[in-house]
Amino acid sequence: MAKPVVAPRTRVAVLGAGSWGTTFAKILADGGADVMIWARRPELAREIQEAKRNSDYLPGVNLPLSLRSTARLELALLGAEQVFVAVPSQSLRATLTSAEPYLGSEAIVVSLMKGVEKGTDLRMSEVIAQTLPIPDERIAVVSGPNLALEIAKQQPTAAVVSSTSLETAQRVATLSRAPYFRTFVNTDVIGTEFGGVLKNLIAVAIGIVDGVGYGENTKASIITRGLAEMTDFAVAHGAQVETLSGLAGLGDLIATCQSPLSRNNTAGRLLGQGFTLTDVVKQMNQTTEGLASVAPVLELAKAKGVEMPIVEQVRQVLDGTLKPRDMAPHLTTDSDEPQGERSLDDRSNQGGAAVWRSIKRAFDQLRDGGRGSLRD
Repeated sequence: MAKPVVAPRTRVAVLGAGSWGTTFAKILADGGADVMIWARRPELAREIQEAKRNSDYLPGVNLPLSLRSTARLELALLGAEQVFVAVPSQSLRATLTSAEPYLGSEAIVVSLMKGVEKGTDLRMSEVIAQTLPIPDERIAVVSGPNLALEIAKQQPTAAVVSSTSLETAQRVATLSRAPYFRTFVNTDVIGTEFGGVLKNLIAVAIGIVDGVGYGENTKASIITRGLAEMTDFAVAHGAQVETLSGLAGLGDLIATCQSPLSRNNTAGRLLGQGFTLTDVVKQMNQTTEGLASVAPVLELAKAKGVEMPIVEQVRQVLDGTLKPRDMAPHLTTDSDEPQGERSLDDRSNQGGAAVWRSIKRAFDQLRDGGRGSLRD
């Protein structure tokens, strides 16, 4: 009797062995993929390969026996059908330039990062498209309420995979799942990416007021108005308003703002306790994307005429021109004038109806033939 034919496992590469890169490699391996993770430091690659541990970033977590690691980029990319990138956003371009000669001709490239490139103000998918000779249909992004350590410990959560190609998003989502990790899909790459970027900035603000000693009322107000800022900004750049109420927006915002595992929350809390930005950067042993994204996000907001009072106040604290304790009264509103919280409350107000402006832009896009997100 002939033996059944066993389909080969999908070969994937993960570039970046920090907490999120290693966690996502674990998800992929637990889901049945053949995973090779690239670590910049040979000693870290050796620990993952031999001990199945990443003690620097995921202490106490056992990695799958099938997970392999290397410090050689060409070996990591050999035969990879999907390439997941989890390096610091400001080093993405250099990493992709080094990776290009070894990238498969039909490989899908997936961003796991939540940042904006300094100098160009480009989202991560835009950096990928600009750096690599691949069409948008082979680029995807992953976002959601994804605190790495919780997922590495197999606590259930969900994420959204987004690509301009629904087929690509579905292919990536099918691979990016495990018993403890559920993936949804949409085609709103702009909203999905900006949700992941902007929630980091609001989380820094939450950390600051937490460090000062303000309570739950203050934080709830900032989260709520922060979501309005996020939505207004993202929709102004072409996002679908619904995406910001999904996993990549509200879901990620809640997780990042409330958890001590959040690097952005932690950095903000240190600032609120009186540490300088230089001190905070020295204390954080991992990249804090929110700190790097403040300036580029405000540049993008200014170009679209979008007001972001919370993010602006975070910038002033980072610059040392505003005391952390003086933030909250300014953060919860963008005007001293009474304004409607919702569009029906005050449609004529030009200073603060962020949600109304977001909805109006969404309707304008639909009227002009824009397509809504398919699923989240």
